[in-house]
Amino acid sequence: MTDRYTQTELTRIRRIAQYANYDRPTVHAIVDAGWICQVAFAVGEQAHCIPTAHWRIGDTLYIHGSNGSRLLKALAQGASACVCIAHLDGLVLARSAFNHTMNYRSAMIYGQFRVVEDEAEKWRSFEVFMDKIEPGRRHEVRMPDDSEFAATTVLALDIEQAVAKIRQGPPEDDAADMDIPVWAGVWPIETRFGTPVADAQPEAVI
Repeated sequence: MTDRYTQTELTRIRRIAQYANYDRPTVHAIVDAGWICQVAFAVGEQAHCIPTAHWRIGDTLYIHGSNGSRLLKALAQGASACVCIAHLDGLVLARSAFNHTMNYRSAMIYGQFRVVEDEAEKWRSFEVFMDKIEPGRRHEVRMPDDSEFAATTVLALDIEQAVAKIRQGPPEDDAADMDIPVWAGVWPIETRFGTPVADAQPEAVI
């Protein structure tokens, strides 16, 4: 395994190719920083794009859901998928309307999901998912019982065709526009946790 994903026809960036990044750690960091991925797939002639929670173990991306989910049923049957994870880092305000843009980090992953049939892998994936939500919480809550375990499908996508696309920095104005008397720069956007709101139910008596 190398530190870079091999560029393929699917992952070759054509628009602003200098933003492309095939470094494995960079792709992994973008995946790990997100809570929701967008999964695009087609059933017959109808295209779908459905958001769902995701997590990663090594070079494998996991998603889960009800056994009856249309998304999971289609992917379990071998539908080709494109997974996109994106983070908006700032609005880039230029001196011309044409040169306005955004700073962002995104990753696209292509491939086919497989159903996680091995119970040990499935259970391990649940543990990692809970640790992503809050490290150590799985030791405090009730983990899935047998019926919940059986009612949940976990799908895995081995990350083999992937690319990141990243835009950072200030606006790129044309020389002819530099004297326009308007503010230009980056308006940063941050995602962060707020103050936790406790459940209204009374605390359990221990």
